[in-house]
Formats: sequence, structure tokens, C-alpha cells
Amino acid sequence: MKLYEYQSKGFFKKYGIPIPAGHVTSIAREAKQIAEEIGLPVVVKAQVLAEGRGMAGGIRLAKTPEETEIFASEILSAKIHGLPVQKVLIDEALSIEKEYFILISIDRAKKRPLLMMYDSGTIYIEAAANALFENLDRVYIDPLIGLQRYQIHQLAYKLDFPGKYIRNLTEICMGLWRLFCDLDARMAAINPLVITTDQRILALDGKITLDENARFRQESLTDFVDLGYLKYGELEAGKHGLDYIKMDGNIACMINGAGLTMTTLDLIEANGGKPANFLDLGAGVNTEKILAAMDILQNDPAVKVILVCIYAGMTHCDDVARGLLEAMNRYDSKVPIVVYMGGSMSALGNQILSGSPAILVPSYEEAIRKAVETAAGQG
Repeated sequence: MKLYEYQSKGFFKKYGIPIPAGHVTSIAREAKQIAEEIGLPVVVKAQVLAEGRGMAGGIRLAKTPEETEIFASEILSAKIHGLPVQKVLIDEALSIEKEYFILISIDRAKKRPLLMMYDSGTIYIEAAANALFENLDRVYIDPLIGLQRYQIHQLAYKLDFPGKYIRNLTEICMGLWRLFCDLDARMAAINPLVITTDQRILALDGKITLDENARFRQESLTDFVDLGYLKYGELEAGKHGLDYIKMDGNIACMINGAGLTMTTLDLIEANGGKPANFLDLGAGVNTEKILAAMDILQNDPAVKVILVCIYAGMTHCDDVARGLLEAMNRYDSKVPIVVYMGGSMSALGNQILSGSPAILVPSYEEAIRKAVETAAGQG
């Protein structure tokens, strides 16, 4: 889950990382008032979850309060890379002497966090996070002892970082590390960290990406989820521990296991159908999960059929069947349900569903073909 710039900088401030004076607003006339309060000139910045805002006209320098209101109005009525702008951040404009890029992320190959620095800002962050930039200096962090100050000094020395700002840099990096750990972040970046001509060191912009899998530990961050950019059902699925991604088709899928889910999506397309979603029930399937999943799937207006494919190991098919039966009894849905169950307790599961509206099929491949045929017939 990505945070907006203004949200990221709010966390920066909380963790002792200095940021420019500024405020966020969704009303153009308020932008004028903010500019008058913090002093001119100011930068009007579109708050969208997309790279390249500046190139797309989403960052404007305003020299008067009136200009600030005009730019804010124009940006709020625009789309940046297809995304509507709902808020703008009004920041003080800075006279910049030097820019740096700082990133904390996870190196999956080495299975540990890393701190990276570069003596220039505006790096394409996603590329840097994937360690595609070989010229970025980095240190690896032992997760048991955390980031050490000497590691920051090592990077600063390599970058020839100005000596009089080393203490500031150290505290900024330590704050970024604490933030990274406390928020269960996948990535925390300052891009750029600037030294200004009036001898200040500030996080001019920032990006934080949170780990969706840690949401159960971060309930206080639910308010940071951008409901406007979540597709149908994604927020509700997260509340119930379901891995759900909305897609553009009409065949809803409820599968256990990410590998089987991906295979099912591919086979649906190979048979001429279009999947409506990725939904992995995961482990620990119970009636509550099944009810939540069915509620999401059957209320998607694009869905013509629901395909349930369960190959049970730790999950028991009879538990899934009881959940499906309760869902069919509880929800008055006209959406057909095609079910294949194999593995642990599958015979009992099929017995429980016999006589229900569910369409039971004896094989996985047949279930997929039946779902595609049913969706076509419903179209």
C-alpha cells in the first residue's frame, strides 16, 4: 500500500526528519491562504500515486497567492497519468544547493534490509528499490541489531557528504529506519534530501510503501488507505485476511493457494474466458472467510459465474462446503456457482453440497470449462 507524499512527510515529521513548511488541501481558495501563511514563493504539488508528476504538469511554482489558487484549481481539475487529483500539497519553495537520494528497502535475494544512498535526487524509485541501479552505494542491515550509525557514516564518506551535516544525516537515516520498522514498510525513501542555500537539510519529497501482509498489525493505518484508488472489494477482502485483486473479466474465482489461483486464471483465459478477480483463501479457511469472499464476489456487478476450486490439504473440503452452503442460504444471489473440490474430506464436502444450487463437477479442468460456458451463456 503506497502512501501519498503528504502522508509520508507527516510520518517523516513524527520521526524527527525535517520537512519544508507546507499544508495539504482539496480546495483551491485554501491553497491561496496557505501560501500567504507559509510565505512565497510556494510549490503546488498534485497528490497522486504515480511517478513523473512534474513532467505531467502536476508540480507548479507559484510566486503570488493568486497564482497559487489558479495553479491549485488547474491541478485539482486535472488527471495525472490517468489518475484524478483530489488533493494538492502547498510547500515552501526552496533554494537548493545539493540533492541526495536515500532509500531503505528489502533485498529479497540477501533476505535482509538495506540502506542505499546516491548523490542525486529524482531517481526512479521503483527501479532503485529493485536494486537495478548498480551505482547506488548501499549497506546491508542486520535485522537483529538494526541500522548502525557507522554504516551511515560509511555511505556518507563514499558520497563525500559535507562533514558539517553528517550528524543531521545520521539522525535522518536513523529516523527513517525506525519508521521503516514501526510501520512494517516495504520501502521508505527520501527523494530528494536537500541541502538548501540557507544551510538547512530537509526531506523535500518522500515515498513510503507499506506491507499489505502486515495490515493486521497496523490497524491504526487503515485510515491511510486511499479508498478512491482501491477497486471493488479490495478493502473489504483485506479486513478478512483474503488476498483479492479485482480484474476486468466476468468469471469470479475463489481458490485456495496462490499457485493454483494463478494456474486457474491462466486456464480460464486459455479456454476463452476472462477472470474477474484473483482471490486466494489462504490457510485457515472457515465459514467467516467463505461468507466474506462470497459476499464480495456475488456483489460484483460484472460477475456472471463464481468458480470455486479447492484442492485441500490442511484445508478441509467439508469446512469449505459448509461455508458455501451457508452463503447460498444467506445471500439471495442468482449468480451460478461452479464447484470442484479435491483432496482432504472432498467426498464429504460434495455430499454436503449435493442438492444445493451449486453446480458440482468431478474434475478441475471440467470446472474451468463449465465456468467459461456458464459465463458465456449468462452474457
